[in-house]
Amino acid sequence: MSSFAVEEQQALASGVDVSEDELIVTLVDGRRISAPLIWFPRLFGASPKARTNWRLIGDGIGIHWPDVDEDISVSGLLKGLPSVEFVAHGVKKA
Repeated sequence: MSSFAVEEQQALASGVDVSEDELIVTLVDGRRISAPLIWFPRLFGASPKARTNWRLIGDGIGIHWPDVDEDISVSGLLKGLPSVEFVAHGVKKA
């Protein structure tokens, strides 16, 4: 029986696009993750200008939107986790 070790690498963001209904994060390895924008009420209610004002956190482990004080982790997106505010309002995931 053979075995081999698989090194788990942390997924890192390299870019972000926010449409009227979707958050799309491009990872450094070329993958794209998308989630419904409604999962992130602060972004959902933000102006288009505020949605484009983002910066990467920690070399891409997350994204920060200073205008709406929103932080989203790449790990959370990969796990399909909506924001705490979305969950707190009793809205079920799509």
